[in-house]
Amino acid sequence: MICRLCPRNCGAERTAERAGGVCSQIETPVVAKAMLHQWEEPCLVGAHGAGTVFFSGCSLRCCFCQNGPISHGGFGKAVSVERLRAIFHELIDQGAACLDLVTPTHFVPAILEALGEEPWPVPVVWNCGGYEKAETLRLLEGKVQVYLPDLKYALPGPAGKYSGAADYFDWAAPAILEMFRQTGPYVMEDGQLKRGVLIRHLLLPGELENTRRCLDWVAEQFRPGDVLFSLMSQYTPQPGAEGNLRRHVTKAEYRAAVAYMENCGITDGYTQERTSAREEYTPDFDGSGV
Repeated sequence: MICRLCPRNCGAERTAERAGGVCSQIETPVVAKAMLHQWEEPCLVGAHGAGTVFFSGCSLRCCFCQNGPISHGGFGKAVSVERLRAIFHELIDQGAACLDLVTPTHFVPAILEALGEEPWPVPVVWNCGGYEKAETLRLLEGKVQVYLPDLKYALPGPAGKYSGAADYFDWAAPAILEMFRQTGPYVMEDGQLKRGVLIRHLLLPGELENTRRCLDWVAEQFRPGDVLFSLMSQYTPQPGAEGNLRRHVTKAEYRAAVAYMENCGITDGYTQERTSAREEYTPDFDGSGV
């Protein structure tokens, strides 16, 4: 594989034995954990949890990433397409409300092969950082029912400073529009999201203007009933954090963000208790379920 799956367009050679690119991964899927996850949005969890598969590596280099051991550290186990497909079935057999594929973009070809042509009994969720290429997303049409992208930044300053991607919004905005083109307005059945786009945004300490700009864009692009929006307060300082990132989001900051969201007319979605900013909400990446 000469890889150009993500906006980095690094053209790295990735094989079953050779890792490369910004994601630093081989071509074969590398999985750090598969589990029933209770801490996604309620519309994805159901009675038993989201059937979450955590893939290793990432095309973004967010300095505040809570999944650092797998996104930056590369922890995980290489699995065959057949084994990945078996993991999907095992999660469904355990009662998963959906197949929640976390940071999957750099493994698109293998994941498509693992999903195959058969319809799955639960929605397939593409849980990604939002830094995506629309042409790669078009490969997923008909295979993914729910897109769960981050919209991390609307401003190039913090995007470059914290994630090494000053062009983040230039790619994320058209990517999210492509996701919506594929799914259409969201569909809920008995409180569970069956189809649609759920946009996440993590408020960062000291970056309220970036959050306002993200909310402005969502309000401009989508009508009520089109997409869901999750405004998260769970930022947790990571080792070595500097400046504002050394602290949690304040009550005043989050209240201001929620008020701005409401003033924008964004009412379909979720806000979050500040008690969500705890380390125990991050899974222990121990290779279980793989």
